[in-house]
Amino acid sequence: MSKIYDISLPVSESLVVWPGDPPIRITQPSHIDRGDKYTVSRLEMGAHIGTHVDAPAHFVRGGVEVDRLALDRLVGKARVVHVPEAGSLTETVLEGLSIPPGTERLLFRTRNSEHWSGEGSFWEEYVGLTNAGARWLVGRGVRLVGIDYLSISPWDDLMTPHQTLLGAGVIVVEGLDLRGITPGVYQLVCLPLKLVGVEGAPARAILIEE
Repeated sequence: MSKIYDISLPVSESLVVWPGDPPIRITQPSHIDRGDKYTVSRLEMGAHIGTHVDAPAHFVRGGVEVDRLALDRLVGKARVVHVPEAGSLTETVLEGLSIPPGTERLLFRTRNSEHWSGEGSFWEEYVGLTNAGARWLVGRGVRLVGIDYLSISPWDDLMTPHQTLLGAGVIVVEGLDLRGITPGVYQLVCLPLKLVGVEGAPARAILIEE
C-alpha cells in the first residue's frame, strides 16, 4: 500500500497564530465526563490558522473565495523541493532547483521546518518567496505553491508576492508541516473547509508516496 504523510499542523490553543490574528480557543460547553449526555466542542479561531489555504479573494478585489476553488488544483501530483540554505526564495534560488517544466504544484521545505513545530513564538525571520520568485513561478505555469510557515510572503514584503500569485490564480497553501518529508514527487490532497464567501480556510493536507 502507498504510504501517506500527514503534512497538516495539529490545531490546539498552543498553535502559533499570525500577529494580530485572534488566538485559538477550544472550549467544551458540554462533556460526558461532567455528566452531560454528550460532548460538544466550540471553536473560535481565524480563517488562516495552522495549515491553511489562501484563495485569491485574500488579496485580490473580486477574487475567487475558498468555497469556489477548483478541486483539481488542490488534488494531484506535487513536487517537494528542499532548500535548507536559502534565506529567501528568490528567482536565482528557483532557477537553481532544476524544477521540471510542467510542474503544477510545488511545495517548499525550507529551514522553517527545522525551526518550528507550530508551537512556541512567532518567528519573523522565516523564509519566504520574493516577488521576483513569485513572478518566476507564475511564468512557468505553477498552479499551487505551498510553504512550511504561516506566510508565503516574507515578513518585510507581505503584499506583493501574495498579489502576484493570487492575482494569477495560483492557490497558496501555508503552514505546511514538511519535517522529514523527502524531496520528490507525491500525490497531494489538500482540502480546505468549504467556508462560503471567505478568503481562506484551514485545511487537512496529505502527501501520498507514489
